[in-house]
Amino acid sequence: MGDVSQSPHTVESQRSYRAGLAWGLAAYGAWGVFPIYFKAVAAVPALEVLAHRVVWSVVVLAVVLTWQRRWREVTAAVADLRTLGALGVTALLIGVNWYVFIWAIATGRILQSSLGYFINPLVNVFLGVVFLGERMTRAGVAAVAIAALAVGWLTVRSGTVPWVSLVLAVSFALYGLLRKTARVKPVPGLAVETALLAPAALLFLAATASSGGLYFGTGSWRLDLLLAAAGLITALPLLWFNAAAQSLPLSTLGFLQYLSPTGQFLLAVLAYGEPLTRDRLIAFAFIWTALAIFTVDQVRTRARIARLVARRAGTGTGTGTGGGLSPGS
Repeated sequence: MGDVSQSPHTVESQRSYRAGLAWGLAAYGAWGVFPIYFKAVAAVPALEVLAHRVVWSVVVLAVVLTWQRRWREVTAAVADLRTLGALGVTALLIGVNWYVFIWAIATGRILQSSLGYFINPLVNVFLGVVFLGERMTRAGVAAVAIAALAVGWLTVRSGTVPWVSLVLAVSFALYGLLRKTARVKPVPGLAVETALLAPAALLFLAATASSGGLYFGTGSWRLDLLLAAAGLITALPLLWFNAAAQSLPLSTLGFLQYLSPTGQFLLAVLAYGEPLTRDRLIAFAFIWTALAIFTVDQVRTRARIARLVARRAGTGTGTGTGGGLSPGS
C-alpha cells in the first residue's frame, strides 16, 4: 500500500506550495534589492527617473495584458466610475511613494526607506482600525505603540521627524487600503494607475527635453537602457507576487514581506556604507520587537480561526469556503 502522504493531491499541493514560495522569494527579494537599480541611475534627477518608470511601465504592462488577454479587466475598471476614481487616488499615492523612494535611494537614505517599509504593516493595522472598524488585539496595540515609540525616539534624538520613513509607510498603507475598495486585480489596476500618471510624465519629459535638461537619449546608451528597464523592474516583481499569492497562505506571505526592508537594510549598511548610529539601531530594535509581537499575534489568531473553521466543518456547521485574498481584490 502506498503512503497516504504521497497521494497525488498532497504531492500536487506540495509542488504548488514550493512553486509559490519560489515566486514569493523572487518578488520580495527583487523589491529588497531595488536600491541597486536606483543607485545605478542616481545621476538622473528623481523626477525624470519617476517619469521613465511610469511611461515604461505602461508599455510593459500593455504587453503583459495583451499576452494574458486581460484587457477586459482594464475596460471594466475604467467603465466603473467608482473604481476609476479610487484608482485615480491610488495613482497619486503610488506616484508619491515611488518618487520619495527614488529620491531617498539617490540621496543616501536607504536606511530611512527600510524603516518605512518595516513600519508599513503596523500602519496597515492602524488604518484598518480607523477606517474599516477592525478590532485591534492587545498585542496589536502594543506593537503599534512600540513602533510609535521608535518614531518618537528618532524624532527627539535627531531633532527632525523621520519624514521619509513616514511618507513611505503611510502612502503605501493608504494605497493598499484604497486598492481594497477598487474591484480590480493588481496587474490591470497598476496599468490603469500608470496610464493615469503617463500624460503628466510625458509632459514633464517633453518639457525637460525642450530645455536641454533630459538625460535620456543624450548620454550613455547604458543609462538609456537602464531607464527604459524601469518598466520591467516594476512589472516583473508584481507578476511574481501574483503567482505566489495564488499558491501561498497569507501567513507565509506575511513572513516574506519582511524580506524587502531587510534587503534594503543590509544593502544600506554593508554595500553603501550608510551609518548605523546607536540611535538608529535602537529605533530599529523597537521596530523589530513590534513586528515580532505583531507576527506572533497574527499567527496565533489565524491558527485559532483555522481550528474554529475545522470544528464547524466537522460538525456540519461550516459556511462554505471563502475566496483567497490578494492585493486589489
